[in-house]
Amino acid sequence: MDGKRLQAVAREVASSLPEVTEGRPFVDKLDVYKVAGKVFLIVTDDPAEQIITVKADPGDAEALKLQYASVTVGHYLDKRHWISVAAGDDITSGLVADLVATSYELAAQSLPRRDRPNARH
Repeated sequence: MDGKRLQAVAREVASSLPEVTEGRPFVDKLDVYKVAGKVFLIVTDDPAEQIITVKADPGDAEALKLQYASVTVGHYLDKRHWISVAAGDDITSGLVADLVATSYELAAQSLPRRDRPNARH
């Protein structure tokens, strides 16, 4: 999967999740996706660095870094709880969708129960 497709899949999945907001609160080249104010996805808008950064369980993050050459420690954020994913032959749309959805769930679970997306309905 190339970088443009990687980012497009990540954006598409993130936008389909409940109560997601998107903006550029840090710098112009970073699209930041949040659930109830908690960041769960960062997509670079730099053609020279087409990556996504997602939240991950530390154990899962280590396994992913060992399994995929294009998965590295998270850029911009805590290196233990975040991973960055770049283009690669072994990176699939399904993997990207799973990583974004898992990141969303981890962010949502860190919210007080009353603020979680499902609790508001």
